[in-house]
Amino acid sequence: MNIITNTDALAATCARLAGAGYVTVDTEFMRDSTFWPKLCLIQLASPGEACIVDPQAPGIDLAPFYELMRNKQVVKVFHAARQDIEIFWHEAETIPDPLFDTQVAAMVCGFGESVGYETLVRKLTGGSVDKSSRFTDWSRRPLSDKQLQYACGDVTHLRKIYEVLARRLTQTGRARWVAEEMAILQDPETYAQRPEDAWKRIKMRFKGQRGLAVLVEIAAWRERQAQERDLPRSRILKDDALAEIATQIPRVPEDLDRLRAVPKGFANSRTAASIMEAVERGLSMREDLIPVVKDSEPLPPGIGPLVELLKVLLSLRSEEHEVAQKLVARTSDLELIAAHDEPDVPALKGWRREIFGADAQRLKRGELALSARGKKILLLETAKGGR
Repeated sequence: MNIITNTDALAATCARLAGAGYVTVDTEFMRDSTFWPKLCLIQLASPGEACIVDPQAPGIDLAPFYELMRNKQVVKVFHAARQDIEIFWHEAETIPDPLFDTQVAAMVCGFGESVGYETLVRKLTGGSVDKSSRFTDWSRRPLSDKQLQYACGDVTHLRKIYEVLARRLTQTGRARWVAEEMAILQDPETYAQRPEDAWKRIKMRFKGQRGLAVLVEIAAWRERQAQERDLPRSRILKDDALAEIATQIPRVPEDLDRLRAVPKGFANSRTAASIMEAVERGLSMREDLIPVVKDSEPLPPGIGPLVELLKVLLSLRSEEHEVAQKLVARTSDLELIAAHDEPDVPALKGWRREIFGADAQRLKRGELALSARGKKILLLETAKGGR
């Protein structure tokens, strides 16, 4: 196993890997005490070699690695890629292209919902994963041979998993399905961390628009503090404290100490004044700039049975096409399909519409019917549908 600790070795390795049809990629990171994930290891493998890159090695420049991630001649293979890509986007504004996520591909190929890496290793390679090093502090040095072997296994098994899944997708004509999902993972908007949107993370009921405006400002304040100081949001101020501030709307720092969720003595801290400034910004926010929060729309009376029929259709179609139900449609999609003629939901777009969405609408219009024959559920054309 090759451990790379300098830029020249990394550049030489990435030059070799650039000649491969694909590379499997994984990372180990820590973020328990930081806002931004701390990249601790990068694991890479091609059909002919495997290596580990130490991003913490003194003086190492990861530019050759990011150049490889942008190389359009090499498929970059991950399992559950989102967190890895979040790191690459933050560190170097790089998103791997082309991209293949084996977790998504496995869901398309009928391995269930959010299938785990260990399951795929067992089912597709006949191997197993040693879990004993799973909770390693990857930022510590030196790492033991056992820990490094565990980390490397995350990309060596992935080679066979990728090859099997890619073959199945070609045989079934579903490579396009996975490509549609990869477009979401490759969209920079997926990884945007905008302070002005941070209020959406806070779960609370709003009594008025002014309280919402205050929440927008203090949540943005906390997000900026967390990003600038590289601390978890809860280390700055917990969610329930933000919610209480937005509800009670303190006007002077001393009011903060009267709030149950705010740490005692906080009014005398260096940040209390900046919180009060955020509160004042919320109170003075123009009405047209305050977000509009719509309560979830109640389902029309009597629509429940139609939703249940759509669930049966979803189960039928998902089993028939051997694809995870969760990937095709969620209950919220079914409710909107039942309540509206052409709702803006993923289930009515792209490959999902082909295998489920179009039939869901036909079922709603009475052009299709569900029937039982023995232990089987059948989808039948009605007289209305035949016209």
